[in-house]
Amino acid sequence: MNVLLLLNKSTGITSQQAVTKVKKLLKVKKAGHAGTLDPMAKGLLLVCINEATKISPFLTELQKEYVFKAKFGVSTDTYDADGKVVRVVEDFKLEREQVESVIEEFTGEIMQIPPMYSAVKVGGKPLHELARKGVEIERKPKKVIIHSIKIESFEPPFVTFRVVCSKGTYVRSLCHDIGEKLGIGAHVGELTRTRIGEFRLEESIELEELNSLLSNNLETSDLRFQFQKSILSIDRALYFLPSVKMQDSLIPRFLNGNTVKIPSGIVPAGWVKVKDNSGKIIGIGYGNGVVIKPERIIWEEV
Repeated sequence: MNVLLLLNKSTGITSQQAVTKVKKLLKVKKAGHAGTLDPMAKGLLLVCINEATKISPFLTELQKEYVFKAKFGVSTDTYDADGKVVRVVEDFKLEREQVESVIEEFTGEIMQIPPMYSAVKVGGKPLHELARKGVEIERKPKKVIIHSIKIESFEPPFVTFRVVCSKGTYVRSLCHDIGEKLGIGAHVGELTRTRIGEFRLEESIELEELNSLLSNNLETSDLRFQFQKSILSIDRALYFLPSVKMQDSLIPRFLNGNTVKIPSGIVPAGWVKVKDNSGKIIGIGYGNGVVIKPERIIWEEV
């Protein structure tokens, strides 16, 4: 089984714990995820199984969409509801127009400082390990892109936002920074990832549902048929890459890690899916318009 599983992660577990449960349920050798969700967050998690783990770096580059509920007037050390309250502002007035004006400043390319309670490593140690020891260190800001941020509901002190952003964006930091800009502080109370690229939350499957189906002795092939939207082939998962068919005589060279010149047609510049004449994906290569350099070999697609 070499597929991408669209999982609806529940709150209260880490992304790795969710992956481990999937791995045990499906009885597969390898599994990993393409983009972490905080334990307090829920929503779409891309789980790569067996050969599909090779495409994880390509999936992490995809645009993300989140819906989060912010509580203004209360700041926490983790920037979310699981943290310790470090600041409370009483009797503030919050206007929708005021918030809309501020979030405009957080649209486009922005510099963001990762929160101390994060998996970012400094000196080989995750920041959250230092934070739990009461140590706070200087973090380097990094550039992220906020493609859009809109208010979904406005019921002060609670405001729900929908944000579309690049990889590496910390929604908790975004919420915290908006609260600081308004001078009253804020933290994330609820967080849901609703989309990654063209993969949507409504197409995903929950762990409990997956467990229930497998406990009823549903075969893997039947599972894939019943949940075509949730269980994708490697080819379908890489919908965003162009394809190039390779002649049978050139395939052994490609599979052995050698650069291959395509005699007919023009090779797209950048990442491409390489297929045999039957349309089966055999790997991912990098093209320069003339040749393709193999980067990932896919030994079994299904």
